[in-house]
Amino acid sequence: MPPEPAPASEPHSDADIRRQRRLLAARAAHWRRTRRLTAVLLALWVVTGFCTVFFARELARITVFGWPLSFYMAAQGASLVCLAITGVYAWRMRRLDAGYARALEGGA
Repeated sequence: MPPEPAPASEPHSDADIRRQRRLLAARAAHWRRTRRLTAVLLALWVVTGFCTVFFARELARITVFGWPLSFYMAAQGASLVCLAITGVYAWRMRRLDAGYARALEGGA
């Protein structure tokens, strides 16, 4: 004798569907903001690294504390920019993740 079919699962209520859509929208917004932040900071990093080398002769005409700007950027500026980018990323992602966690708690 064939086994009896399993009972169909209960249909989702409208409230469950709305909650699921809110959560999906919150996840999509969080991911979009994360990608945008990452793209902006990576672009800043590339511009800092590339422009320092590409425009080294032009930057050498500008002096900062008696040193050419190109030397300063190669010796210390690039490291400071990288450190600043890391700090901005950590600070902003903490805020974005906290907002996403609030959205999850509100949707649960």
